[in-house]
Amino acid sequence: MSRDAVRTVRAGRRTVEVHRPDKVLFPGGGGGAEEYTKADLVDYYRAVAPFVLPHLRGRPLMLERHPDGVEGPRFMQKNTPEHYPDWIGRVEVGKEGGTVRHTVCDDTATLLYLADQAALTLHRWLSRVGDVDRPDRMVFDLDPAGDDFPAVREAAGLLGELLDELELPSALMTTGSRGLHVVVPLNGRQDFDTVREFARDVAEVLAAERPDRLTTATRKKDRGDRLYLDIQRNAYAQTAVAPFTVRALPGAPVATPFSWDQLDDPALHARRWTIADAVDQARTRPWAEITGRARSLGPARRRLDALRG
Repeated sequence: MSRDAVRTVRAGRRTVEVHRPDKVLFPGGGGGAEEYTKADLVDYYRAVAPFVLPHLRGRPLMLERHPDGVEGPRFMQKNTPEHYPDWIGRVEVGKEGGTVRHTVCDDTATLLYLADQAALTLHRWLSRVGDVDRPDRMVFDLDPAGDDFPAVREAAGLLGELLDELELPSALMTTGSRGLHVVVPLNGRQDFDTVREFARDVAEVLAAERPDRLTTATRKKDRGDRLYLDIQRNAYAQTAVAPFTVRALPGAPVATPFSWDQLDDPALHARRWTIADAVDQARTRPWAEITGRARSLGPARRRLDALRG
């Protein structure tokens, strides 16, 4: 197919043009990784749209673009380019010294347009348009020192038990890289500073229980071979990789929600699902148990303070 080839894809009332659909974004080869083209990426996002859009709607996005595929340059795009169609959502948010006009993905057509732009990975804010200062998600990023998934599995179990003790619902997601995210739904009444302080205190309680295995040290040189309990995403203008988004790694792994029951599955690892099978996992609706269970941190804070003595 020529460099000028265009494929049209219907998405609701709109038609999206996919340019150079046969362009290889994920070369195959090393380690048995499959090859995937831009057409494969578009087809994946079209199939997963009913499951990913609830996690994107109304949220400012940072786009991780790889126009020449995962082996080419990476662009982290915050500002929405002028040439994007008028029907794509935008939101102007404040930053130090000015504003940023982020893209907002509210529908399938926008999702497919971003795929055509080789926006492989969508990084979302933890708050929504209209109240960007108050997050409705709290995220713990379990980041191992190496590719040590058993350590990640253990840390997730310990964190889940602590959150249960605090009576906070939580959900799990592979990052598609090395670790896991533990996500807590919030009711959006606390500001980022309050949520971040709470997350930090939870992480410190956990690290104090396993000081040989877990750490909250932000500098790598201070962590040694311990797993890092990263709470840094819980801040204004910070982002976290969105559920069901593709990572720019060989084989096109996907950041995939899964249930607590699956944590002990021997086949589980951070890159367990790819664009070849993540839609099947999405159809099991692994986060159904936390839907409608958003919490305030007030009662949990009192329980946490009691634990800390």
